[in-house]
Formats: sequence, C-alpha cells, structure tokens
Amino acid sequence: MNYWLFKSEPDAFSISDLKAMKGKKDHWDGIRNYQARNLMRDQMVKGDLGFFYHSSCKVPGIVGIVEVVKEAYPDHTSWDPEAKYYDPKSSPDNPRWVMIDVKFRQEFKEIISLEQLRTVPKLEGMALLQKGSRLSIQPVTKAHWNTIVKMST
Repeated sequence: MNYWLFKSEPDAFSISDLKAMKGKKDHWDGIRNYQARNLMRDQMVKGDLGFFYHSSCKVPGIVGIVEVVKEAYPDHTSWDPEAKYYDPKSSPDNPRWVMIDVKFRQEFKEIISLEQLRTVPKLEGMALLQKGSRLSIQPVTKAHWNTIVKMST
C-alpha cells in the first residue's frame, strides 16, 4: 500500500464537500502538474490511503483521510473549453491529464496544522515540510503516515 497527501483549497473543495458527496466519493481532477500527474498515473493504486490537506487557508493542515477507490483515468475536464482546467492540447484521443477517484474515510476531530507538523522531529524529510514543496499530490512514507495518524487521536 502507498500513502499520499492530497492538497485542496477548502474554498474550492473541502473534506466536508467530499463527505457530503453521494457515496462519500468523488473524482480528484484538475491536476495540471506533470510530476503530480505521473504519481497518480504510475504509482497510485486502488486501496491506497491519503491525507486530505486544506491549503491556502487561514490554518493550513491535515484534516482527514481518503482512500483511492479508482485508479488513474483520463481527466475529461481538460477537454471542456468551459471548464476551469481546460487544456487545448489534451483530447479524448490523446489525453494529457488523469484523475483518480477518492472516498472519504475519516475526518479528524481537529486539524493537524502545518505549524504543528513542522515541530515533530519524526516528520523530518516529509515532502510537505521541504522548502519550496508545492506539489498538490505528494507521497508520504509509512513512518510519516503512522506518526501523523497517532497525532490525530
């Protein structure tokens, strides 16, 4: 099993939005970074778990856990000229971008803030905490995963 961190601005899509979806699942679309796309396409598998991270907000941090329930498939939003993430170089015949489906698993009682995460020695080396790390999807080691899950209880 792999572990991930999924960033989303809560004003755009929050863990509460996911929890309210039919079946508590939705597609994770709009990824327009090649490195993040490659992680989704080449490494994510059904059953992987991920932290849901609220970014670009007053208190950024980890708010819960999601599960990958469908592996990478073409991101159809890239073909729609009216869509926010339209890419004229992507088409159904030659899709450039992918998305996966995630399902809500758990919402933490309290946010584990970025500020808190930075103070935990066991999280040294975590991609999220590296200077200049801005990827919206990041791998998380099993050791880092276990440390953060313990922090959530």
